[in-house]
Amino acid sequence: MAKKGRIYIIIAVVTLGLLMLLQYNQPKEVNWFPSYVAQHKIPYGTIVLNDIMENRFPDMRQISIAPYEFLNSEPDANGTYFFVNEQIEFDPSERDKLLEWTANGNTLFLASESFDKTFLDTLGLKTTGLYDALLEDKGQLHQLVHPKLRKETGFLIKKDAYTQYFSEIDTLQSTVLGIVDHFNADGKIATDHVNVLSKPFGDGTIILSTFPKAFTNYFILKDGNRDYTAGLLSYLDRDTTIYMDNHYKSGKAFYTSPLYIFLNNKALKWAYYLVLIGVVVYVLFEGKRKQRAIPIVRPLQNQTLAFTRTIADMYFEKKEAKEIAEHKIDYFLEYIRSRFYLGTINRESEFYRNLASRSAHSIEEVEQLFHFLDTIRNQQMVTDGQLIRLNTSIEQFKTRADGRK
Repeated sequence: MAKKGRIYIIIAVVTLGLLMLLQYNQPKEVNWFPSYVAQHKIPYGTIVLNDIMENRFPDMRQISIAPYEFLNSEPDANGTYFFVNEQIEFDPSERDKLLEWTANGNTLFLASESFDKTFLDTLGLKTTGLYDALLEDKGQLHQLVHPKLRKETGFLIKKDAYTQYFSEIDTLQSTVLGIVDHFNADGKIATDHVNVLSKPFGDGTIILSTFPKAFTNYFILKDGNRDYTAGLLSYLDRDTTIYMDNHYKSGKAFYTSPLYIFLNNKALKWAYYLVLIGVVVYVLFEGKRKQRAIPIVRPLQNQTLAFTRTIADMYFEKKEAKEIAEHKIDYFLEYIRSRFYLGTINRESEFYRNLASRSAHSIEEVEQLFHFLDTIRNQQMVTDGQLIRLNTSIEQFKTRADGRK
């Protein structure tokens, strides 16, 4: 049996080793999480965008705190505040602060698939989704409106089957910068849906885009899509400061958890898994083999009753009813002394009266009981019937004296 057990263990270890080897040699899965973090090199990170803007705009600052906090700490800040993320929703005080800052002659650039409803209502805008999941040729075709930025074939992205566009705009005060739709048989946009626009606000300008993926690593590096991103960035003033927001991001710029570092590195991840597997194997085999059964320690039992029953049986078998009666009487007198605090040596009329009043008996019943006790004590022989009567009389006295009847 031990030999078979070793064979099973060897087979299990070899199988586990092969599975780990196959898993280790598999290519690392692509992380498609839309983080939009400036330091991330994943497809939907923005490290390429930040490199481009650092080269294109000489005065660019990375802002990691909330916009409300930044604008309060630097009231003289002027330029363009650049936001790009999957979702951007400001709280009321922050939204009012940004709009006030924009109205003072600055530019607010927002690229997001989802905006705060109150913010859109303030600008007289509404957004709607555009789906192509059921179409034979999936993908959206993006196009810039300006003749110098327009590309005849447009900018195609097939990764996602969903995009947002502005379904309602103020055409008198809004300038359309970009459109999107499904492409037709000629490879051109079938119907114009506005997804990038510019709108004056006070003395400043607000630029909105519902296609934030245009600023991600995947879109910029794929085919010639960088021209689309560059075209949008051309609407920004190079002579002013660009404030790049790093606060509203779906991902994290820095991971402080040691476990994340372990799991993100293939070698460290499998070393971590090996340690866990080793612990489980040790618990299953070594721990089980060396653990001893814990004995059950039963509590000591009160043997007084068993001892008394044994002694009584010995007396009864030897027909020593006299000795049993003597012990019975002695125990009863001790009961009188300890229960009623009465001496039992001198039994005068006062003794009977006190005991009767304390035990709920009449004087005649008490005198009759003690007369019977004296009779039994003075006899040379005691019959079984007398012993039973003695026990019954004493127990009846105790029952009434203790208030149990």
